[in-house]
Amino acid sequence: MPLQIFDRLESEVRSYVRSFPTVFKTAKGSWLTNENGQQYLDFFAGAGTLNYGHNPDALKSALIDYLSSDGIVHGLDMATCAKREFIETFERNILKPRKLDYKLQFTGPTGTNAVEAALKLARQVKKRHTVLCFTNAFHGVTSGSVAATGSRKFREATGTALENTRFMPYAGYYGQDANTLSMIERQLKDPSSGLDHPAAVLVEAIQGEGGINTASPEWLRGLAALCKRHDMLLIVDDIQMGCGRTGDFFSFEQAGIVPDIVTLSKSLSGYGLPMALVLMKPELDIWKVSAHNGTFRGNNPAFVTATAALNTFWQNSEFANSVIDKGRFMHQRLIQMRKHFKIVSTVRGRGMVGGLVTPSDEYADAVSASCFKRGLIIETCGPRGEVVKLLPALTISKEDLSTGLDILQAALDEAEATHQNLLEKKAIA
Repeated sequence: MPLQIFDRLESEVRSYVRSFPTVFKTAKGSWLTNENGQQYLDFFAGAGTLNYGHNPDALKSALIDYLSSDGIVHGLDMATCAKREFIETFERNILKPRKLDYKLQFTGPTGTNAVEAALKLARQVKKRHTVLCFTNAFHGVTSGSVAATGSRKFREATGTALENTRFMPYAGYYGQDANTLSMIERQLKDPSSGLDHPAAVLVEAIQGEGGINTASPEWLRGLAALCKRHDMLLIVDDIQMGCGRTGDFFSFEQAGIVPDIVTLSKSLSGYGLPMALVLMKPELDIWKVSAHNGTFRGNNPAFVTATAALNTFWQNSEFANSVIDKGRFMHQRLIQMRKHFKIVSTVRGRGMVGGLVTPSDEYADAVSASCFKRGLIIETCGPRGEVVKLLPALTISKEDLSTGLDILQAALDEAEATHQNLLEKKAIA
């Protein structure tokens, strides 16, 4: 059995292999190939880590050249040529065109570590401990970031009390007619609400794991204004939805806001190599030397591929425009599916992230399993796993995107037929 060794020796905590029970061997672009040569179209992209697809040529070439020249691989936070080139390129291609003035902090290589650093810094700056976060948020599974994560599954897994965060209703949590920002401000203004003055607000412009819940530009602008009125820092977690996923490099650009702190990871290296970054306004950089460190915060091969990604895809607006165009095409198809299938109640997302809301995790899981059987990798998300989540590579061809959407439609058709048969059996009974 090809999976026997995993079942026998790997921890029960493993998850994705249960949804996609095969042994993968190679990958290129938007396609994965298992050890038997069967190909699968990838609409998951490493949970948003592979925005530029698997093994993009320009990045692979830069990495091979760097390794062949005995370039430094592990550098802690020492100055290296690779790190300098990344910083210069990030400033030139990302910060300056957007008129953003941020300092860069290289944290441990995972997104959750970037969030931990951002929370620590905000609390130091404001000398307060409370951080406001949101229903259905996901920020990581280490103690500080999971305290700001809404999912009961992740919170209970810590086995200890999670403190210093307060959850507020995200945009649309009580329906589109409810003004959640007014609800939050009411608590902030009321001296008897029991809410300690927060140091910061931590938010995702689009909640990925939480169900592809999308905040409008107006809501994000209102949240930024609320933070200013109440002397709170605004932290945007752009770990999954940044690096071009929405069409812009940052997911908050459409709103025209400038967060105090931004966290990046996942697709930052462009190649699936671990790398995380905290952007902060210069006046907030009050860190004492080595107060937040990490052995692997100097992953120089990741700096090399990140630089190549920025130079390949972000020197002009051509790539962003292509993402917006493909995102529009994808959402048009999803809207057609919502109209056609009764089990799809809502279409969510923006740019190249989409979500189809089904009645329950049972339906979403059935759609994902049916897609896998047909050669498409697609996952689920949401508070109850009821949302089918689309995260194709931003570099996917229109043809492959259309093929994947056709497979998704066939899987929905199968799930709908099963649903209808169950209803008919119940009616006869």
